Amino acid sequence: MLVSLPQNYGRNTFVLPVHLPLLHPAGYPNHRSFKMSESIEVGGEESSFEDSSSRTTPKKRLFQLGLVQSLHVVVKMMAIWGSERASVLRISGFVVVIGVVVVASLLVCSSEGLNVEGQYLLELKSSLTDQYNHLGNWNSSDQTPCEWKGVSCSMGYDPVVFSLNLSSMNLSGKLSPSIGGLVHLTYLNLSNNAIAETIPKEIGNCSMLETLYLDNNNFRGEIPAELGNLRCLLKLNLCNNRISGPFPDEIGNLSSLVELVAFTNNLTGPLPHSFGKLKNLKIFRAGQNLISGSLPVEIGGCGSLEVLGLAQNQLGGEIPKELGMLGKLRILFLYDNELSGVIPKELGNCSELETLALDANSLVGNIPVEIGGLGYLQRLYLYRNGLNGTIPKEIGNLTLAIEIDFSENFLTGEIPTELSNIRGLTLLYLFQNELTGIIPVELFSLRNLTKLDLSINYLTGPIPVEVQYLTELLMLQLFHNSLTGSIPQGLGVYSRLWVVDFSENNLTGRIPPHLCRHSNLILLNLWSNKLTGNIPSGVTNCKSLVQLRLGGNGLMGSLPSDLCKLMNLSSIELDQNEFSGPIPPDIGNCKALQRLHLFENYFTSELPGEIGNLSQLVSFNISSNKLTGGIPSEIVNCRMLQRLDLSRNSFVGNLPNEFGRLSQLELLKLSENKLSGEIPACLGNLSHLTELQMGGNNFSGPIPPDLGHLLGLQIAMNLSYNNLSGNIPPELGSLVLLEYLLLNNNHLMGEIPSTFSTLSSLLGCNVSYNDLTGPLPSIPLFHNMVISSFVGNKGLCGGPLGACVGSPFVTLSSPMVKEPNVPLGKIVAIAAAAIGGVSLVLIVVILCVMQRPVETVTPLQDKQLTSSVSDITPVQPLDEGGDLVTWVRNYIQSHSMEPGIFDNRLDLADKNTLDHMFMVLKISLMCTNMLPNDRPSMRQVVSMLIETKERGDPASSLTSDFPLKEDTE
Repeated sequence: MLVSLPQNYGRNTFVLPVHLPLLHPAGYPNHRSFKMSESIEVGGEESSFEDSSSRTTPKKRLFQLGLVQSLHVVVKMMAIWGSERASVLRISGFVVVIGVVVVASLLVCSSEGLNVEGQYLLELKSSLTDQYNHLGNWNSSDQTPCEWKGVSCSMGYDPVVFSLNLSSMNLSGKLSPSIGGLVHLTYLNLSNNAIAETIPKEIGNCSMLETLYLDNNNFRGEIPAELGNLRCLLKLNLCNNRISGPFPDEIGNLSSLVELVAFTNNLTGPLPHSFGKLKNLKIFRAGQNLISGSLPVEIGGCGSLEVLGLAQNQLGGEIPKELGMLGKLRILFLYDNELSGVIPKELGNCSELETLALDANSLVGNIPVEIGGLGYLQRLYLYRNGLNGTIPKEIGNLTLAIEIDFSENFLTGEIPTELSNIRGLTLLYLFQNELTGIIPVELFSLRNLTKLDLSINYLTGPIPVEVQYLTELLMLQLFHNSLTGSIPQGLGVYSRLWVVDFSENNLTGRIPPHLCRHSNLILLNLWSNKLTGNIPSGVTNCKSLVQLRLGGNGLMGSLPSDLCKLMNLSSIELDQNEFSGPIPPDIGNCKALQRLHLFENYFTSELPGEIGNLSQLVSFNISSNKLTGGIPSEIVNCRMLQRLDLSRNSFVGNLPNEFGRLSQLELLKLSENKLSGEIPACLGNLSHLTELQMGGNNFSGPIPPDLGHLLGLQIAMNLSYNNLSGNIPPELGSLVLLEYLLLNNNHLMGEIPSTFSTLSSLLGCNVSYNDLTGPLPSIPLFHNMVISSFVGNKGLCGGPLGACVGSPFVTLSSPMVKEPNVPLGKIVAIAAAAIGGVSLVLIVVILCVMQRPVETVTPLQDKQLTSSVSDITPVQPLDEGGDLVTWVRNYIQSHSMEPGIFDNRLDLADKNTLDHMFMVLKISLMCTNMLPNDRPSMRQVVSMLIETKERGDPASSLTSDFPLKEDTE
C-alpha cells in the first residue's frame, strides 16, 4: 500500500486508498465489507466520506472530523520525518502498516454500533415479555452487552458472551432462534420463568454449551434432535414443562453428559437404546411423564449412573437384570409404572443403593433375599404390588434402613423378629397383606419408630404392652385384624401420638385414659371392638382431636358435654353403643362438626334446637334411638347437610316446611316415626336427593306432584305404611333414574299412571294394600314382579294378576300358579320352621344355610346387574349338590316370587302363612346378597322379623321389601 505526498504539499492534501471491514448495524448475521476509498482534504473546506449502505448523519460527521484530525497529525509526523526538499516521499511498508493500524483502531474505538452478540441478545429480548423490566439496561447504544443484567463476557481485548443467566425473572413469550448466534455460550439458564412455545433447534449451534437449564417454564413440542450436537454439554434440565414426544435417539451423542433431568412433562414413547452410550451420566430423572415400553437393557451400560428416576410413567415389561451392573447406583425410582414379573435378584449387586422404590407396579413373586445384602439401603418401598411369600428374615440385615414399606401385597407368614435389628427404623408399613401370628414383642425395641401400620392382616393375640414405652411413636394403626385382650393402659404416656386406629378387632376392656396426654392426638378410631365403660376425660378434653370414632362397642354413659368444647372436632361417631340420656344442647358449640353419628343407642328426650348451630354439618345420623317430640325447625340451618337420617325414633308432629331449603341434601330418611300431616311440597326442591325414605309414619293427604321434580332420585322413594290418599301423581313418571318405588299400605286410589312406562331404571315397585284399580302399565317389570307387590287392591288386573277379561277389573282371588315336581325340600324346611315360630336360633340356621361364600368383593359401581334369564349361570339340581341360593334366585327371576316356590304340602291357601313365608324368604335373599355391604346386620334381621310378626303384614317397610343400599359411611 502506497501513500503519496505530491510536490504541492503545502496545500496539505494527500490521498490514502484503504480497504477496511466495518460492522453494519443491521447486518447480522452476515458481515458486510465497508469499502473506503475517499479523497480527504486535510485542512480544506471539504471532506468526502461515503458509505454505500447509509447516509452521513450529524453524529457520524463528528466521527469523521475526529478521524481527519487524527490523520492530519500522522501526516505531519511523516512530513517532518522526510526531507523538505524532496518532491516525492516514498514511505516503507513498515510505516504504512503503522498508519493502517492507527486508522483501524480509530475506526473500531470510535464506532457507535453494538457488536454482533449484542444484536443477537436484543433480538432474544424482543421475543420475550419482561413484565418487571429486569432487562431494562439492555441498551442498543452500548458497544457490547457485557454490562447487561444476566450477561457475562470473557476478559481481554475482544470479549465474547460466555454466560447468560435469566433465571427467575418472570419472563414470558418465546425463545428466539437468535439464541443460536451466541456460539461462545458455555452456560445458559432460563429456568423458573413462563417462556412458552418450542425449544428452537438453533440452540444446537451453541456447540460450546456445558450447562443448559430450561426447567420450570411452559415449553412445549418435542426435544429438538439438534441438542445431540452439544458434545460439550454436561448438564441438561428440562423438567416441569409441557414437552411432548419421545427422547430423540441423538440424545446418545451427548457423550459428556453428566446430568439429564426431564421429569414432569408429557414425554412419550420408549427410551432410546442409545442411552447406553452415556457412559458419564450420573443423574437421569424423567419421572411423571408418559414414557412407555420396556426399560432398555442398554441402560446397564451407564456405569457412572448414581440416580435413575423413571417413576410415574407407563413403563411395562420386566425390570432388566442388567440394572445389577450399575455398581454406583444410589437411588432407583421406578414406582407407579406398569412393570411386571419378579424383582431381579441382581439388584442385590447394586451395593451402593440407598433408596429402592418399586412400589405401585404389578410385580409378583417373592422378595429376593439378596435385597438383604444392600448394606447402605435406607429406604425400601415395595408396596402396592402382587408380591407373595414370606418376608425374608435377611431384611433384618438392613441395619441402616430408615423406612420400610411392604404394604398392599399378598405377603404371608409371620412378621420376622429380625426386623428388630434395624435400630434406626422410623417407619414400618406392612398393612393390607395376609400376615398371621402375633405382633412380635421385639418390634417395640425399635426406639426410633415413629410410624407403625400393621392393619388389614390376620394378626392375632394381644397388643404387646411394650408399645406404650416407645417415646417417638406418632402413628399406630392396627385395624382390621383379630387382636384380642385389652389396650395397654399406659399408651400415650410417653409418646406424642397423633393417630391411633385399632378398629375392627376383638379388643376388650376400657379406653386408655392417657392417649391425648401431650395434646397431639388428631384421630382416635376404636370402632367395632368390644370395649366397655365410659369415654375417659382425657379423650373428651383432647383439644387437638379432629376425629373421634368409637362406634360398634359396648360403651355407655351419656353424651359427654365436654366434647362440645373441642373446637377442632369435625367427626363424632358413637353409634351402635349403649349411650343413653338426652343429647345436650351444648352440641351446638361444635362449630367445626361435619359428621355426627349417634345411631343405634338409647338416647331419649327431644332433639335440641341448638343442632341448627352446626353450620358445617354434612352427615347427621341419629336413627334407632328413643327420641321424642317434634323435629326442630332449626335443623334447616344446617345448609351443608347431605345425609340426614332420623328414622326409627318416636318423632311426632308435622315435617317442617323449611326442609326444602336443604338444597345439598342427598339422603333423607324419616321412616319408622310417628310424623303426621301432609308431605310438604317443598321437598320437590331437593334437586340433589338420591334417596327418600318416609315410610312407616302417619303422613296423610295426597302425594305432592312436586316430588316428580326429584330427577336425581335414584336409590328409592319409600312412602309406604302411611295414610296417604288420592291418586298417584303422573309426575312420578319423570323419575327415570329411580330403582325402587314403594307406595304400599296407604289409601291411594285410581289407576297406576301410564307415565310409569318411562321408569326404565325401576327394579322394584310395591303398590299393595291400597285402593287402586285398572290395568297395570305395560312395562316388562310389572309383568315379572312378585304378585305380593299388587295384592290388597280392589281391581288391579293385567300382568301376574291375569288378563282384564269381560269387566275392566278383576279381583285378586284368582288361583296362584304352582310349579310341580320341583325338589324344594330345603326351602320347605326353612320356610315351615320360620312360620312355626320365628326363633333367633332358626334365623341363624337360615343365614348359615343360605350364605354364599364370596371370594372377591367387587366394588358396587363395577357390579353389573343381571337383567335376563339368559345371563344366569346354570346350576346343578339341588339333589346333586347344587347351590341353593343361586337356584332360588334363578327360579324367582324366571317365574317371579309366586307360591309355586314352596312345598305344595303346606297350606298355601292361608294368606297369613303365605305372607309370612314370602317375608322370611325375602329376608333370606337379603342376607345372601353378593356384596357384604348389601346384607343387613343380625340386629336388623331380628328387628324385621319381629316387626313383621307384630304387624301381621307382608312387609314392614322398605328394608323388608327390597334389599336397598344401607348408609354405611
